[in-house]
Amino acid sequence: MPDAISMNKIATIGFFDGVHKGHRFLFRHLDLLASEWGLEPFIVTFEQHPREVLQSDYVPQLLTTADERKGLLSAYGEVLMLPFDTIHSLTAAQFMERLHTQYQVSVLLMGYDHRFGSDRLRHPQDYRRIGEQVGIKVITMCEFTEGEWHVSSTEIRSALANGNIAMANELLGRFYSLSGTVVHGKGLGRTIGFPTANIQPADPHLIIPKAGVYAVEVRAYGIEWSKAMLNIDTQGIIEVYIPSFSGDLYGQNMEIRFMRFIRDEKQMGSLDELKKQIMEDCASITR
Repeated sequence: MPDAISMNKIATIGFFDGVHKGHRFLFRHLDLLASEWGLEPFIVTFEQHPREVLQSDYVPQLLTTADERKGLLSAYGEVLMLPFDTIHSLTAAQFMERLHTQYQVSVLLMGYDHRFGSDRLRHPQDYRRIGEQVGIKVITMCEFTEGEWHVSSTEIRSALANGNIAMANELLGRFYSLSGTVVHGKGLGRTIGFPTANIQPADPHLIIPKAGVYAVEVRAYGIEWSKAMLNIDTQGIIEVYIPSFSGDLYGQNMEIRFMRFIRDEKQMGSLDELKKQIMEDCASITR
């Protein structure tokens, strides 16, 4: 157990986009060590994606908004969300000194490939050496894999970009979800008897799965989780049809959970053909 009695936190650091199975593997060990050593689990994350600050032309594709990420992380310990643009110039030693003196961190649990600090240290032993100097015990975790899959936010984004919802959900350990506001669309669905809700994502950087039709579950004010059909067109416009609902959703926030991919988007020759296809898609969401 760490010697400094006044230092009462064991921390881990990362952006943790998606809070996927690999992240939760790290958090389980954080909790185990916290219980063993009588420390408080402490998760340090950032408001912006670090590359967004370090590379002016970088446009992130996110699995979670900052608020969603903080909410998911809070299940595993106290969460500190820092503005990355205010700390990116700190060296690893300066940042660890701040963790130690300002936040009472005595142990740092690092992911197997995590690196931090403006001096871009590469080896775990470099962090352990600095930790000894500032009073923090540094522990490096092994990699988490799922069968033949390398579990990472990058792999999940790739799965979503290919419409592979099953793989994305498996690596996340939950359904991929996004939320947004119901806005006005073209109104075509209403004219053919299938009124849809157009969704404007809560964050423009949220990754939108590839164009196609999906079975989803949705929740909004007055609607508990309900089966629905979702269409994403080639411009990334999201439309949701909820068979069990009729009413006005404009301006409301809607949460969407992706259950499975149904089919690729395709052009219809007529409105009758479109209506027939929608009915077939609706039947498939209940299977």
